[in-house]
Amino acid sequence: MFSNLKNIFKVADLRNKILFTMFIVLIYRFGTAIRVPGVDGQAVQQLKSAADTQGALGFLNLFSGGAFSSFSIFALGIMPYITASIIMQVLGVVIPKLEEWQQMGAVGQRKITQTTRYVAIGIATLQGAGLTFIFGQGNGSAFFGAAAQAPDVVLLDPFMPRALLVIPTLVAGTAVLMWLGELISQRGIGNGMSVVIFSSIVSGLPYSYYSILQSKKWFIFGLLVVVSIGILIAVVRIELGQRRIPVQFAKRVVGRRMYGGQNTYIPLKVNQSGVVPIIFASSILLLPVLGSNMLGSGEGWRGSIARFVDQYLVNSQNMVYITAFFIMIVAFAYFYNSIAFDPVRQADQIRRQGGFIPGIRPGPQTERYLAKTVNRITLPGALFVAVIAILPYIILWVGDVQSFPFAGTTVLIAVGVALELMRQIDSQLMLRNYEGFLK
Repeated sequence: MFSNLKNIFKVADLRNKILFTMFIVLIYRFGTAIRVPGVDGQAVQQLKSAADTQGALGFLNLFSGGAFSSFSIFALGIMPYITASIIMQVLGVVIPKLEEWQQMGAVGQRKITQTTRYVAIGIATLQGAGLTFIFGQGNGSAFFGAAAQAPDVVLLDPFMPRALLVIPTLVAGTAVLMWLGELISQRGIGNGMSVVIFSSIVSGLPYSYYSILQSKKWFIFGLLVVVSIGILIAVVRIELGQRRIPVQFAKRVVGRRMYGGQNTYIPLKVNQSGVVPIIFASSILLLPVLGSNMLGSGEGWRGSIARFVDQYLVNSQNMVYITAFFIMIVAFAYFYNSIAFDPVRQADQIRRQGGFIPGIRPGPQTERYLAKTVNRITLPGALFVAVIAILPYIILWVGDVQSFPFAGTTVLIAVGVALELMRQIDSQLMLRNYEGFLK
């Protein structure tokens, strides 16, 4: 193992890619400490303490690596780009032009990437303006609920001149993050956007475990470490688990050459949707909060709606919130898999290439077989993702701790990105040393 680690830095090309990636991550972490001009320092400290315990604030703070709670130039994080990518993927099934781009290869992918950037800038503008007006005009606790203990006002007076400075700064921070991520993808190792999210998540783990050790006894800390290791092992096994559907190709003669005749398989991952269902479910649960904030509070039906949202849909320790979150994750896992894997297109592609699944006739029977297999394999993956997502809330409820760092979205993203990085490093070593990093 240690010899393989040494081999990573012996290869000049691989060493330069890793060092370049670490340099870009260092720039990103430095940017998370640069605060947006015109904010109140004491209010930012209150925002940090609220983000450590609350679900809505904590979710936004997770993908920004603590930049949201400090209201830095990277406060929006990479979430606008993630949201834009998901929107483009969903619209690719509905809009014929996007579907045509998806089938054009590298040229179409460049067009989709460029459009995704524009959509991400638009989403960042809306989110930046929304956060600025929420925390600039005394609506912070109304947005995150009374139990969140978030500051009402973060921006200093006067509001409007500072808001016109803060909003472009937040949007520019997201644009710089997208640029840094693309630099990693082009000149570094791994997918740039995934590496940025990975660094955001991992950066907060040491302090989170240290805070648990300071507030609880050694027994509780050791128990949570054991639980974290168990979760890590389970997530790795699920992430690597796949159902392989065998495919055989018939032999055919073209001129004097014979083609085909080989056997291959279609890999169907158990957790094909990844963390997308969690992002979808969290975004949907935030919509009632936005709606109640627009309606306002007080007496009558508006006050009743605001109190219901504050009690059940903001409080992550409530069973209504946990149950709704669980059901939405399972539903969105099926929804995403229906978009990501099209049995009709896959069956048609196998037929055109002269292949067939053993024991299954080409055509409609292959389509039904693939659809049935995908639906059956989606259920355990969706249930696993849902359990991992609600596990932090259950541990906070049962264990009486303020935060549990290594569970939910954190562990799914961290493990997925780490496995992908290891695969790429392994492939680079196999090209040069005939011996990979993985065994």
